[in-house]
Amino acid sequence: MQSSQLMRIWQRLLRLPRWLRPGLGIKRWFFLVFLGSTLLSLGFAVILIDLYRTDTADPIILAFLFYVSLRFLPRIWRAIIFGSLGVGILLFGLFKLYRSLLKPFMRPGSDVVGTLADFQRRQRGPRVVTIGGGHGLSTLLRGLKQHTRNLTAVVTVADDGGSSGRLRETFGILPPGDIRNCLAALSNDEDMLTQLFQYRFSGAPGLEGHSFGNLFITALADITGSFEDAVVESGRVLSVNGRVLPSTLHDVKLVASMELPHSQNEVRVEGESRIPEMAGRVRRVWLEPDNAPAFPPVVKALLGAEIIVVGPGSLYTSILPNLLVEDLLSGLRASRAIKIYVCNIATQEGETDSFTTFDHVRALEGHVGADVFDIILCNNNYKGKLNPTSVWVQVDERSLSDERTYSADLLDDAHPWRHDPVKLAQVIMDVFYERTGPLN
Repeated sequence: MQSSQLMRIWQRLLRLPRWLRPGLGIKRWFFLVFLGSTLLSLGFAVILIDLYRTDTADPIILAFLFYVSLRFLPRIWRAIIFGSLGVGILLFGLFKLYRSLLKPFMRPGSDVVGTLADFQRRQRGPRVVTIGGGHGLSTLLRGLKQHTRNLTAVVTVADDGGSSGRLRETFGILPPGDIRNCLAALSNDEDMLTQLFQYRFSGAPGLEGHSFGNLFITALADITGSFEDAVVESGRVLSVNGRVLPSTLHDVKLVASMELPHSQNEVRVEGESRIPEMAGRVRRVWLEPDNAPAFPPVVKALLGAEIIVVGPGSLYTSILPNLLVEDLLSGLRASRAIKIYVCNIATQEGETDSFTTFDHVRALEGHVGADVFDIILCNNNYKGKLNPTSVWVQVDERSLSDERTYSADLLDDAHPWRHDPVKLAQVIMDVFYERTGPLN
């Protein structure tokens, strides 16, 4: 064994006394584990002595424990009693020790067995990559994180409106808004962190309209020296279940060619935030520059994925800006994962007015090519009241004639224009296991 290995072992041994530090609440359980182990060992020792001894003399300690304390019982029964007592104390001590060690990481009201079983179940979950942006992607992640910890969210960086746009223009960083939403959705303590990260300042000059999460990521980008490191460190601080990755690290701009109403003329519209506000129909969108490379970990995640989910989200301003990154699209096509496109529940004003499911798929494949997706997942529950500017995205006959179409109730009853995260995630898992079989 090399001297460096011996040194590491010695350093670890020197750190052992730290477990005896006052206030940790675990020394008593160490004592019970030691006591249980001792009694169990004594029980085995008596049985071995009885089997192999060659004289009638017993060690003093065994004579006291087994003859004086329980001398009215046969030797074998005394061994069984002490062994059973040792097992009971040992198991109880181990249980309390593990509970003490896991307590900081357990939710209120949960138990150790349930927490460990849930962790291991999600640890063995399928490798899932989600692609999109906006509130649709964060909704999807809230549901999927209950099924697997092997999550990678790929987020668009074409956002140029609101707080993200101002920070992008002022500090020259990629827009943090959609990444912030995904980090909050994947957090272990989502209730509090969502409120904190989504909090927007008001009434303060210079901070008006900014969210705390955007400022947090911007500050980390300045501290770490890179946007990607800021996202990684944000994930560690928030203890997220998975990863959030930008589709590209290049400063890209989304551009659209739009057909004006009551006219055959087309106009060029620059900026993700301006496209929905422009009166007219989107004919085509593209990125400038159009040769921005994908973030390498994104391509690696796509090639290693078992499930790839695109959407839900704004078709032209959240989904397509990711797929228009050429390397990312190549990785998507090359991946052997099950590829699912989740269609929106309701139309979006300024982008997909009067679109059916077929119109969504046709517009998407018109940009990225046909036969990219294995499943077209859409909602078939049209109960509820939508916003006045939206209508249901209907599963029309042309969609039903496509063998890839899979319809289910995905509706959030409280907000009918949104997907229910639990329903959506469960249907995605059901589709996956139908094709691959349940995990062992």
